[in-house]
Amino acid sequence: MARPAAFPPLTAPLKRALVGQVRALFHDQARGEKPVQRKADGLFGPDSAAWRVHGDVTSMMVGGVAALLLQMLHPGALAGVWDFSDFRQDMLGRLRRTARFIALTTYGGQAEATEAIARIRAVHDRVSGTLPDGTPYDANDPHLLNWVHVSESICFLEGWLRYVEPDMPAAEQDRYFAEVAVIAQMLGARDVPDSRATINAYIARTRPELRYDDRTRTVAKLLLDQPPTSRAAAPFQRLTLRAGVDLLPGWAKAMHGFPRTSLTTPLVRAGTGGIGRTIRWAFR
Repeated sequence: MARPAAFPPLTAPLKRALVGQVRALFHDQARGEKPVQRKADGLFGPDSAAWRVHGDVTSMMVGGVAALLLQMLHPGALAGVWDFSDFRQDMLGRLRRTARFIALTTYGGQAEATEAIARIRAVHDRVSGTLPDGTPYDANDPHLLNWVHVSESICFLEGWLRYVEPDMPAAEQDRYFAEVAVIAQMLGARDVPDSRATINAYIARTRPELRYDDRTRTVAKLLLDQPPTSRAAAPFQRLTLRAGVDLLPGWAKAMHGFPRTSLTTPLVRAGTGGIGRTIRWAFR
């Protein structure tokens, strides 16, 4: 008896289309970038919590939106973007470059990961200036590096917990934080929070430094009002952005002026969960 196909022939084009669109999010073919290949000799490895958490596209994208909204509440972190980034003209490109950096440092080999980190450090060496109130800032400031890292790692994990593995053991969550702390250290951060408890304590200490002003409002609006990359991607993109806002902690929503919950929150979560399951089906 003939072995059945891996999936029915009628679904094959749909799977290929979904996989192609998702992969395009992480590399720019016009610049000659190729998809990141998983290699066991990288910073983590197949059995790591980082491979697990960073492997789900939907929860990572939702977490990425939340992380950006959290990061920009720190005036020092936002200043580097405001003064040196091309976010006004190419927000999508910035998001793609961030996603590719995460893919390379998580799944690439040692050489690829260290090269990606070296490129970011070279960029940081050129990013320094003065805030509107006269306070100097420097992208190599270990405290700012910690804030950016903590914002990303906590939001990525919260996205994973909400949409993929809500019962992930606390010990595994701490293992994830300990693993990804290595990236922050390689970027120049010191005393990197590496557990749920130390991250919560760090955020509590840093909250008095956070601000919401005209700059924050402008960057948040550009992020959330991004035109869709295509008509087919529009519903997915709109839902992902709303899910990212929903993932923020209540105090961060309040600073941005977002409601803590809304009548559409259950629909946003259900729709995002459905998209996540569909993408996992396509890659299975």
